[in-house]
Amino acid sequence: MTATPSPDHAPRQRWLGVLARAPLDFLEQHLGPLAKGAHQWLRPAETGLVMVRARAGGTGQRFNLGEATVTRCVVRPDAALTGSRQVGVGYVLGCSHRQALLVALADALLQESALHAHWHAVLIAPLAQMQAQASAQQRVQTQSTRVEFFTVARETGSDRGDEDAP
Repeated sequence: MTATPSPDHAPRQRWLGVLARAPLDFLEQHLGPLAKGAHQWLRPAETGLVMVRARAGGTGQRFNLGEATVTRCVVRPDAALTGSRQVGVGYVLGCSHRQALLVALADALLQESALHAHWHAVLIAPLAQMQAQASAQQRVQTQSTRVEFFTVARETGSDRGDEDAP
């Protein structure tokens, strides 16, 4: 079951969601130099499978759709290099250990109150905007290819309206 997040965790869940969908080259550009430090690996990057669940029609009964590859790690950044001693977690779809590390570093930096505003402006704001634009483009493209299906009632020649009447 999915519980409603407490208000304290909601901002972190939002930025982790944005970071999980971030392209590796964007993360590398902004966080690559910080990844070279002597970080303390609490859980080294590892790849595994998770079950993806869906709902029939988007609102119906849940069912197991299939499995997806996910890479995760937990790291405490090198404080001398990053200025943060928070523990960061990184989860990404796919097999990129590097991307999971960069997401975990970003998570740790964003948890540090003195660094939060800077890293939110550098990472989260532009990524969220890029992702919103991509989502809007996808909606427009999907809407442009939408097909309306309709049914035409069979005419039987009777005035009763009973289509199945003999």
